[in-house]
Amino acid sequence: MSLTAARRLSFTDKIRAHLEILDPVTWISVFPCLAGGAMASGAMRPTVEDYLLLLALFLMFGPLGTGFSQSINDYFDLELDRVNEPTRPIPSGRLSTAEAIWNSVLAFLLALGTGIFLWWHIGGTRGIIILGAIVVCLILSYIYSAPPLKLKKNIMTSAPAAGFSYSFVTWFSANALFSEIRPEVYWLSALSFFMAIGLFILNDFKSAEGDKEGGLKSLTVMIGAKNTFLVSFIIIDLVFIVLAVLVFIWGFNALVFLILGGLALNVFLQIKLYRDPKGGAAFLQHAVDDGFGNAIGHSSVAEHNAFLRFQVANNILFLVNNLMVAGAVGLKYVQA
Repeated sequence: MSLTAARRLSFTDKIRAHLEILDPVTWISVFPCLAGGAMASGAMRPTVEDYLLLLALFLMFGPLGTGFSQSINDYFDLELDRVNEPTRPIPSGRLSTAEAIWNSVLAFLLALGTGIFLWWHIGGTRGIIILGAIVVCLILSYIYSAPPLKLKKNIMTSAPAAGFSYSFVTWFSANALFSEIRPEVYWLSALSFFMAIGLFILNDFKSAEGDKEGGLKSLTVMIGAKNTFLVSFIIIDLVFIVLAVLVFIWGFNALVFLILGGLALNVFLQIKLYRDPKGGAAFLQHAVDDGFGNAIGHSSVAEHNAFLRFQVANNILFLVNNLMVAGAVGLKYVQA
């Protein structure tokens, strides 16, 4: 679509383009960690105020914080997206680069403003943790895509930056919203951080062609699809194993069997995907096409589509385990 055609877009179509550049599919990814942090605190009350505070935290990290990271990424990756995702708002001409900048500036200011409000409302060390978390995330979001640092150029910096922003600080912030940081949350946030890294390196399948042309050192470009699956699976399985050990130490013995059962199912899927990086676990394709596709997206890249099939099962297993453990931790503090 040309820029001339873009100027003829209706108001509704323009709003849709502005929402699309914020990538709503990615917003929900922060919520499981926020829910886990809130549950593990054992201090969230079933009141309108506490639900509104959790909603504000979700808006800060989801539509605003994550939205800013997606918007600014689209701006700096325009040339790559002409190859990888030509239908995105900027390369398709539905948004100009100037409109994309205003989009990201507004998301940045609203995220920062929400962080300042929560800092003022909560106060003390807990308020500082929340404000500091969103400030660091916004900075990371910018240098992730922007030169000269451009963290996304190398998997050794891109995956940790994404894991920190999506999983690590969200656990801490939700816990700090309602209580002092629980000791167990340090472990649970770290495990979520490594799980995010394991999944993030697989997500690079969708842009392997453009990454190679643009000189980006994603793991897929450096070692190939099959080895990328192997590295990711090792990280993910270690997360499940460490979680099971911690849960045993904390005395939640019944949950150990749930976690190990999830690990066994995951390994079954991983074997199929490692043997066939393009067509493995095909029985889950229906879940991607007609079930969770609107939440995790679709792909025409065979390896990335295989990752989406795995992601459906893995995310459900890890989410159930994480929330069950967070609930058990929170219940311990309620009883105390």
